[in-house]
Amino acid sequence: MKFRKDLNGLRAIAVIAVVFFHFNAAWLPGGFAGVDVFFVISGFLMSGIIFRGLENNSFSITNFYVSRANRIVPALAVLCLVLLVLGWFYLAPMQYKALGKHAASSISFLSNIIYWREAGYFDTSSHAKWLLHTWSLSVEWQFYIIYPLVLVTMKRFMSYQVMKWVVLAGSVLGFAFCIVATYKWHNSSYYLLPTRAWEMMIGGVAYLFPFNLKEKNKVRLELVGIILLLFSLVFISKDNLWPGYLAIVPTFGAFLIIQSQRSNSVIANSFLLQRIGLWSYSIYLWHWPIVVLLYTLSINDYSYVFLGILFSVLLGFLSHKYIESKFKYRKEIKLSFFYTYKPLLMIYVLGGLSCIIFFYNGLSIRPSINANLISVTSMIKASPYRSLCHSEGADYRKSKDACTYFNENVTWATVGDSHSVELAYALAEKINENNEGIKHFSFSGCRPSYKKTEEFSKCAEWTNNSFQEIASNKKINNVLVNYRYSGHLFGSNEDNFPNLPNKNTEYQRTLTLESLDKLIFDLSAIKEQVFVFKPIPELGLSISHLLSKEHLFGNSIMNVKGVDVSYYNKRNSYIIKHFEKTTYPDNVTLIDPKAVFCDKKICYAIKNGIPLYFDDDHPSVEGAKLLINELMTVRDLKRSSFEVTQERLIGFQLTQF
Repeated sequence: MKFRKDLNGLRAIAVIAVVFFHFNAAWLPGGFAGVDVFFVISGFLMSGIIFRGLENNSFSITNFYVSRANRIVPALAVLCLVLLVLGWFYLAPMQYKALGKHAASSISFLSNIIYWREAGYFDTSSHAKWLLHTWSLSVEWQFYIIYPLVLVTMKRFMSYQVMKWVVLAGSVLGFAFCIVATYKWHNSSYYLLPTRAWEMMIGGVAYLFPFNLKEKNKVRLELVGIILLLFSLVFISKDNLWPGYLAIVPTFGAFLIIQSQRSNSVIANSFLLQRIGLWSYSIYLWHWPIVVLLYTLSINDYSYVFLGILFSVLLGFLSHKYIESKFKYRKEIKLSFFYTYKPLLMIYVLGGLSCIIFFYNGLSIRPSINANLISVTSMIKASPYRSLCHSEGADYRKSKDACTYFNENVTWATVGDSHSVELAYALAEKINENNEGIKHFSFSGCRPSYKKTEEFSKCAEWTNNSFQEIASNKKINNVLVNYRYSGHLFGSNEDNFPNLPNKNTEYQRTLTLESLDKLIFDLSAIKEQVFVFKPIPELGLSISHLLSKEHLFGNSIMNVKGVDVSYYNKRNSYIIKHFEKTTYPDNVTLIDPKAVFCDKKICYAIKNGIPLYFDDDHPSVEGAKLLINELMTVRDLKRSSFEVTQERLIGFQLTQF
C-alpha cells in the first residue's frame, strides 16, 4: 500500500491526544479516544493487506503474523526489559512481582485480560501499573490473529463482494453489541476484544467501500471528520461509559478522515505531525512509564509534566530509529525460524524472565532490597480467608453460609462490607486464645441495608438474613459492625473529594444511616455488647505506591505518611457528626481507629514498621490486629468503669442501710 501522509498525520493526532490525557486529563478530557482512532487506522491497513493478498491469491497468514511481530514486538520487548532492569534496583518485591506479571502478559499479548481482572482503566490504582497501556496492543494482536483466519475461511465459501458486505454487517453488529455490553459489563467491555473488534472492522469498511469524491467534497468530508474527532477529545471524558455508543464519534470521525484521502491537507503536510506520526508507536510505548514515574513520585508540577512529554517524544524517536526500523520483513520461514527469529526469541526470554520474577515473589533476595523492606512487604497482606469467607458478587444471598473462624464455640459475630474481613480474622485469632470463636458476615460493596429491599441495595436480602442468623444464635453475645461509610454515602472515587456530592442523594444517605442505626439498635436490644467502628482512615493511594515512593527516595519506610488528620476529618465529617449526635444504648461502644492509625496530625500507612493496609483503604491483617487490640482495651476499660460504678452504688446503698 502506498504510504499515506494523511493516515500518518491522523496517527500523530491520536498519540498526541493519548499522551496529553495521560499526563494531564484536564488538557484533553477525552484524549483516551486516541486509542480508538489507532484501532480504526490499524483495521484499515490490515484489511488492505489481507484483501489485496486474497484477491491476488498471494496472501500468507504466516507472513502476515511475522510482519506484525516485526512491527510490534522488538520495541515492546526493549521497553519491558528496561523496566525489569530498573525495577531490579528500585522496586520493592511486591511491586516487582506485579511488574513481572504485567511484563509477561504484555509480551504474550494477554495484558488486556489481566488488567480487566484487576481494576478499571480509570481507577486510581491503575496509575501504579507500568505497562497498563499495553492492553491496546494485546487487543490489536488478538484481532490480527483471528481476523485473517476468518477472512481466509470465508474466501473458500463466498465471493469477494459478499465478504465485503459481511465485514460491514459485522461492524454494525459489533457496534450494537458494544453498546449493550458497555452498560452490562462496563470493565470487560473496555478491555476485551469482542467489544473493540468493530472499531478495527470499521477501518476495514473504509478500505472496502472507498468514497469517490471531488476535491471540494473531500475537504468537507475531512472537516466533518476532524470536527467529530475534536469533539470527542474535548467534550467526552472518563465519566462517560466507554466505549459504548459514544465511541462512534471518534471512530466515525477517523473513518471520514480516511475516506477523504486528502494528501494535501494540513494533517498530511505538517512536518511536525509527520514526524510524530512516524514515531507514534514508540512514543505511545514510552510515555506511560514516565507518567507512572511522575505519579509514583507525586510530581504534578507543570514544568516536570512538559519535560515528561518531551522526554516521551525523544525516547519515541530513539526507539523508532534504533529498534523499530532495524527489523525488516522476512518471507522465508523454515523450521529454524522458531529458534532463530529474533522477535520470537525476545518473547521467550522476556516471558521467561518475567515469570521467574512473578513466581519468586519479586526476587526479594536482590542486593538492592534491605531487611526492613522485606519485613514490611511481607506484612502487607489480606486475610487468608478473604476469598473463602467473603461475598464478592451481587448474586450471593446465603448468609447461613457465613464462616465460623477457628473455634466452634461461637460467642462473637461480625457484620459489614469488605472492610470488616480482616477485622473478623484478627478478632477470631484474639478470642481463640479464650476458646471462643466468631461467625463472620460480609458482603463486598454492601451499604447498610438492614430492613431494606433489593431495590435499595443489592445486599438488602443478605443483610436481613444475616441479622436473623445472628439473632437466632443465642450463644452470640457480642457483635462487631464495620462499613466504609465514605464510599456508601458519597461514592468511593477520590476525585469526588473534597466536593463529596452527587453519587447518592441526601435522601439516600438518610435512608442508609437510618438502616445503620436500626441495625445497631436492634442488635443492642438482644446482645450483650455491640461494637461499632468509626471510619477507618483511607490513604487515597495504595500502600504499595506510598512504599515505592519512599523506597525510591531512599527514605525510611518504618513510618510512612498516609494522609493528614484534617483530610480524614473532612472526608468523614458527615458520618462522624451523625455518630456524635446520636444517643446509642449503653451497651453500644464506638471505636475510634484514629487512636491506632493516627497521631495528632498524620494518619499513617506504615507505623512503627507495621503496614496498616493492604491497599488504599482496607486494613491489613496486621493493621486489623491493632484495631482489635484497641477494641479489647476499650471494652476492658468500659467493664472496669462499670464494675467500679457498681461497687460504688452497692457501697452507697449499704451506707444508707
